[in-house]
Amino acid sequence: MKHELKLYCEKSRLAELRNFLSGILSASGLNDITQNQLILAVEEVCANLIIHSHDCNPLNHIELEVLVGKDTIVFEIRDSGKAFNIIEYKSPEIDAVVREKRKGGLGLLLVRKIMDKIEFETDPSFNTCRLIKKLKSK
Repeated sequence: MKHELKLYCEKSRLAELRNFLSGILSASGLNDITQNQLILAVEEVCANLIIHSHDCNPLNHIELEVLVGKDTIVFEIRDSGKAFNIIEYKSPEIDAVVREKRKGGLGLLLVRKIMDKIEFETDPSFNTCRLIKKLKSK
């Protein structure tokens, strides 16, 4: 089943995103912990796009498509903001983040732990981030 959301680039819209995802995932049969982890991962990616790629400009938007299949859930996030270069990204050392009492910086590391696969694509019109979660057979 396919679900779509157009999310304007304001941090206050993240509550709308959480409600949208909760509605979809509550019908998926996944346990509460898994549902909350998936919501956290998708919210982290969307928040980063809103803040870093779109500078919280409410005139811009992100498109989210959720495909719930028998064996997988795919979250496809598309936008036309500044592209994220995964090749240049270096995961921070957790000890350094704790030692420096730094806020943030661990989001992508968390997303990688939750999701089974992450894909990034960039073309002249859109950037696409695909988060894929394999479902355990029941």
